[in-house]
Amino acid sequence: MKTVPTLPESAPFSPEQRAWLNGFLAGLFYDSAVPSAGAQSVAPAAAPRSLLIGFGSQTGSAQGLAKRLAKEAEKRGFAPKIKELNAIPVADLAKEERVVIVTSTWGDGEPPDNAAEFWLALSSATAPRMEKLEFAILGLGDRNYTDFCGASKKIDERLAALGASRLTDRGECDVDYEAAAKAWIEGLWPTLAGKATASPSAELTASEPASVATGTASYSRTNPFPARLKTNRLLNRAGSAKDTRHFEILLEGAGLDYEVGDALGLVPKNCPVLVEELLATLGFKGEEKVKTAEGVEWTLHEALLTQSVITQPGTSLVKEAASKAGNRDLLALLEPAHKTELEKWLWGRDIVDVLKACPTARFTPDEFIALLRKLQPRLYSISSSPKAHPGEVHLTVAAVRYEAHGRAKKGVASCWLADRVTVGETPVPVFIQTSHGFRLPADTSRPVIMIGPGTGIAPFRAFLEERRAVGGTGKNWLLFGDQCRATDFLYEEQLLGYRADGLLNRLDFAFSRDQKEKIYVQHRLLEHAAELWSWLDAGAHLYVCGDAKRMAKDVDAALQQAIASASGRSASEAAEYVARMKSEKRYQRDVY
Repeated sequence: MKTVPTLPESAPFSPEQRAWLNGFLAGLFYDSAVPSAGAQSVAPAAAPRSLLIGFGSQTGSAQGLAKRLAKEAEKRGFAPKIKELNAIPVADLAKEERVVIVTSTWGDGEPPDNAAEFWLALSSATAPRMEKLEFAILGLGDRNYTDFCGASKKIDERLAALGASRLTDRGECDVDYEAAAKAWIEGLWPTLAGKATASPSAELTASEPASVATGTASYSRTNPFPARLKTNRLLNRAGSAKDTRHFEILLEGAGLDYEVGDALGLVPKNCPVLVEELLATLGFKGEEKVKTAEGVEWTLHEALLTQSVITQPGTSLVKEAASKAGNRDLLALLEPAHKTELEKWLWGRDIVDVLKACPTARFTPDEFIALLRKLQPRLYSISSSPKAHPGEVHLTVAAVRYEAHGRAKKGVASCWLADRVTVGETPVPVFIQTSHGFRLPADTSRPVIMIGPGTGIAPFRAFLEERRAVGGTGKNWLLFGDQCRATDFLYEEQLLGYRADGLLNRLDFAFSRDQKEKIYVQHRLLEHAAELWSWLDAGAHLYVCGDAKRMAKDVDAALQQAIASASGRSASEAAEYVARMKSEKRYQRDVY
């Protein structure tokens, strides 16, 4: 039997191009082959069926799943096209046969930045009918937020309202998304059976990292590198209300490459003091054996320390504790109509607080551990350039500490890193989370405007180090804010040095508590509207890093207002200009 030639996976083509060329080669081979007597002829390959895969991703998780899905789709005989949602015109979507959408949610049920324009067009009154389209949607979210997987719900409902048909029910994944995503994707293929032209030769499941498929060794989210901490330095001065740290972590020997704009994932441990307090409240010793959802056996103490979320209580745990204790008031708050009141009640409360509100609730160790969610890695914006600090990665982290409901509370990862990781000794499990939507312009002569209050300074320290290392000629403008200049001017010496030597052409501050009226970075934008517009009109790229719920929204509103006032545009025209900046990747955000 003659062998049909195919392109290797390393060939520099997209999945769609590779699938088409493989089909072309098969047909060409068939036409030119002259089988000898008794030889089996080669049947021409059927044209692969198209499959559009769209993603909306803020941190890269949804994009990673979309890429894995595309790779498996190609092996199943499809010609996948993978695009961020903003790159899919709604008019073109109406002409497609089928689409699979993977999207995360941020803020109050909003789509990620690279899906925001798509949603605006899809939700508009002028969106076309889509009776021809079949669709499937997988949502990534966090059950701690009110509108869990809100973006995927909205897109799902809108496509159905426009006449499109669901291939399968919408999938929902919590922060521990791998198992749920894998199950949903595996359930999708039977629905698409008969639409493919070939069977898979080597499946890649959603839970497998890329290294599994390629056979190369690689550290990843599921296989973090045991790094060592080199530096733990307090950035705030005496008298500050904050505890912001600069961390330097050694990556030598890891083979982990990163670019400025990427994030570092940390796999933390819970506070041992909180673990002991929780065990005492439950009446357990900690030596009891329990099994996690993955079927792995641990002592209860170790499971609480390393495997489970023991700070923020999930709804299922609150409901079970209230039911066991007969706490009618708490059960009433769990009704959908009282969602806002429940959120207020839960604010600042951890699981110990919930158990103390339900003192008669009793659990077996296995019952209790089954009610806890899996402890997840934490992602932090990288604050260093690998060109400036080879073999290292730097972080800028605010240690979260506060008191609520009569007890001291601590951030899981921030205080683990600040208080319990010993420099040079304690392993720090890390991995790189690539960010495809937060990158410096390839043209180093482009002007750059960076807005980063508090720890939002992190990626911009990295940006500035990178611009210096590559000899970029573009102008740089940083707007930084915090509480007090005397105590909270993070990286003061470095930033003032950059201003003095000309790397920073502008450095503006917004120290909110240095005057009677609080001033924030969005106020500085409005004050310097004319200068801002001159930079933008010259092609500047604008970046924002920090709090998503308030700061990022306020900055976006101020940006539109400043453009309108300085350029003479109407409010709607300014909004259109900002939308165009996003589509051109000139306005990017790293928000959380």
